[in-house]
Amino acid sequence: MTPITHDVLIVGAGAAGLTLALELARRNLSFRLVEKLEHPFAGSRGKGIQPRTQEIFEDLGVIDRLVAAGGLYPPQRVYREDGTFEDSPSIASTDVRPGEPYNLPLMVPQFLTERVLRERLRELGHAPEFACELTAFEQGDDGVTARLAGPRGDEVLRVRYLVGADGGRSFVRRALGIGFEGKTLGVRAVVADLLLHGLGRDAWHRFNDGSMERQMSLCPLAGTELFQLQAPVPMQGEVAVTAAALNDMVASRTGRDNIVIDEVRWASVYEMNARLADRYRVGRALLIGDAAHTHPPTGGQGLNTSIQDACNLAWKLDAVLRGAPASLLDTYEEERRPIAAEMLGMATRLLREASQGPMRRGREVKQLDIGYAGSSLALDRCAGGRAVAAGDRAPDALCRGAGGLPRRLFELFRGTHWTLLCHGPLDAASAPPARAGLHMHVVGETGDILDVHGEFRAHYGVEPGDWVLVRPDGYIGAMLPAGEAVALETYLGAVGLGGAAA
Repeated sequence: MTPITHDVLIVGAGAAGLTLALELARRNLSFRLVEKLEHPFAGSRGKGIQPRTQEIFEDLGVIDRLVAAGGLYPPQRVYREDGTFEDSPSIASTDVRPGEPYNLPLMVPQFLTERVLRERLRELGHAPEFACELTAFEQGDDGVTARLAGPRGDEVLRVRYLVGADGGRSFVRRALGIGFEGKTLGVRAVVADLLLHGLGRDAWHRFNDGSMERQMSLCPLAGTELFQLQAPVPMQGEVAVTAAALNDMVASRTGRDNIVIDEVRWASVYEMNARLADRYRVGRALLIGDAAHTHPPTGGQGLNTSIQDACNLAWKLDAVLRGAPASLLDTYEEERRPIAAEMLGMATRLLREASQGPMRRGREVKQLDIGYAGSSLALDRCAGGRAVAAGDRAPDALCRGAGGLPRRLFELFRGTHWTLLCHGPLDAASAPPARAGLHMHVVGETGDILDVHGEFRAHYGVEPGDWVLVRPDGYIGAMLPAGEAVALETYLGAVGLGGAAA
């Protein structure tokens, strides 16, 4: 039998596969990342980076690079029949809450986002293998045997786990026999990245909002010289995407002859779907990203949901590979599949609104309120009515280190470890012993972290003696009052942190 050579084989090097690879790389796990395309994806398709995903990218060390690569969304400029127009914000900037360092989505064309992720992955000593395709696989009790065809020729390798991040037409999903229920939404559209002249880059230009026959938008892509064209097209028939054909469309739908497309860099014609995999896991094979859920583009949820899939799965794979119960992987589907269903419903609703007039995106698209309150990994023994509960996203807070320098909670969380915040004073007799993979901080007058602004107490609603356990993906795993050391120890054991460090 072929010996096991890697912990994980990731199939698909888009945003989800790259994020999972980064998470595994910084955990020093062995993996291969393969992609059947010969070259990196070249289109702008998923261009919105929501605030919750920005928090993840801060943790991965790439948020500043992504901000530099892209920018904020311009205002929407909706044109009337007489050629006049009205500007309005593309994204509502209201409802700014404490503990949320990022409030507005970034616009970063997908090819730039993936480029930044590949660069970060190379810094960690890894790279995707392009023109390398998974052609077959079979599972055993201790691993997966996979067959690849690529630059190395045909090869067979064995890995502990296989992750399909290979898109809406996922080979992995189909080979596993997993259903992909949902529907075609009755909308076909063209999206294209263009060089053009005749429009300013100060607005997202929208024409004929509310008309599915003549609607069209031209959005300047931050960080590039390109515009992204989006327009519904008839469900049947060929749709040409040459510069000449798209120039005809622009002239017809705008009534202007001074907007001229000079070059088409990338284009796609597609039918919008909302589909969700019946299962996310079969044995040692799992699905993330578009392989598990496909979204209409409205609301900018697909890429963001996919990246958060990867973050949820990565720490669980790491824990199981290091000895945690394999059943921990069941919580991946338990937590992420309902979130995908919720995001699909919202994106479909926004698509319906867009067919009737200008679409307004509110707080719900930011994904800051997503949580796992009903998860089997959410342990809460504190009184109700607090600011947050187990399963919620862990808020940021500005504090000060005992050494005198400012400290953010997000700095304490950054990395692959769990974080235990003890709201002092700490009872040394009941405190859990130190162990690998768990960082502990005492927040209080005699602790290493000082809550000088009162933000920690306000954002978490903690009382003296309370413990807050934060997962590696930035969600609260447990909230416990003083004296619950046995419950905390049991929880830590269940997620692979049961052994105290020598």
